[in-house]
Amino acid sequence: MGKPHHADRLFQRRRFLRRRRGEVVVSMISRTEARTILETLFRAAVAAADPARVVPPALPEPPAGRTVVVGAGKAAAGMAAAVEARWPGPLGGLVVTRYGHAATGARPDRIEVAEAGHPVPDAAGLEATQRLCGLVEGLSADDLVIALISGGGSALLAAPLPGITLADKIAVTRQLLACGAPISDVNTVRRHLSAVKGGRLAARAAPARVATLILPDVPGDAPELVASGPTVPGRASRDDALGVIDRFGLGVPARVRAAILADAARLPDPDDPRFARNTVRIVGSARLSLEAARDAARRLGLEAILLSDRVEGAAREAAREHAALALATSGGRRPIVLLSGGETSVTLRGTGRGGRNAEFALAAALALDGTDGVFGLAADTDGIDGSEDNAGAVFDGTTCARLRAAGRDPRALLDDNDSHAAFDALGDLLFTGPTGTNVNDFRALLIGR
Repeated sequence: MGKPHHADRLFQRRRFLRRRRGEVVVSMISRTEARTILETLFRAAVAAADPARVVPPALPEPPAGRTVVVGAGKAAAGMAAAVEARWPGPLGGLVVTRYGHAATGARPDRIEVAEAGHPVPDAAGLEATQRLCGLVEGLSADDLVIALISGGGSALLAAPLPGITLADKIAVTRQLLACGAPISDVNTVRRHLSAVKGGRLAARAAPARVATLILPDVPGDAPELVASGPTVPGRASRDDALGVIDRFGLGVPARVRAAILADAARLPDPDDPRFARNTVRIVGSARLSLEAARDAARRLGLEAILLSDRVEGAAREAAREHAALALATSGGRRPIVLLSGGETSVTLRGTGRGGRNAEFALAAALALDGTDGVFGLAADTDGIDGSEDNAGAVFDGTTCARLRAAGRDPRALLDDNDSHAAFDALGDLLFTGPTGTNVNDFRALLIGR
């Protein structure tokens, strides 16, 4: 047996558990110990969604003809490597991932990996998408397309509809990301501005069979929403897309509205016979990752409660709700950890830096200000919080006091959407680098009082 992890040694030494009158009772947990525990749970969640673990059991049977692999998302390179390592015959193809994510973990040799912009599309994504489309066209009924889809693919598959330019897509995307809309609404609009989303990529591949493997990053794991469903048609209409634009007051050009209303924007119907032979498999999920974190917590002697894998809405509001639950929870005879996943959103009103997880962490720290014995971690399982370099942040009831001691106003930082600066000043940003997977947000609150 190998050496126990540091978090295991903490428990083995009983550094924050002590015995009194034959009972195990909780004593105070230090910030250092709490951070070690929380990071251990985060790593367990990420490992449960490792493409090398979850992709091979879902692979389809080889075809009589060719096998072409295509894909998009933050986990695309790892998923492609997992396919290539287990595939019994020849194959080739192309997947596109975010800049900096291709070098994470294993990388395929026969399947090309391209990198492009995320969360805002760019010219590299457009070029890669055009090449990807060319690979699936002209196939026969004996051929197989393996589509590897993970979160982030909406930005990476950047080919716009006729009548819309890449600049138009960039402008609309920026507004969607800033308005605080949930991911379901964001992707409803993006599907109707795309030449490949909403099932269009699978339609291009007909009559070949398309086997889609999805590592979902959306609450509820709806396959048509992940990467805006390039191989999975949905029921959303053009009216739905325009409704989102109007509801959030997006200032889109008249040509964008016209393009959405044109016949070319009509999405393929899910009952279209071109999709009849296709299959869709969900290979991992936020729920499974949270369950892995729960099991890791229990192995460490913690009680663990899985709140939800579908938390949505404003990051600040979700933070206040989580903090309220933590304040209402007593550690009792041993510490308790509350776990949740999903995807929150941020409405940009300030000029600071910070993703939705760091914003959640700062808002939670304000709600817990002055509370002893409650610690938290909020991070994106892909290792990158929005467009920043950190995965998220750790926080506790002393975060705000330590910021004030450093001459920083936590409320002002939150109002300016500057959570990155807040946690950078304290050394409480969480850095992991790209993890090679993506099942969205991970949150853990440890109650040791």
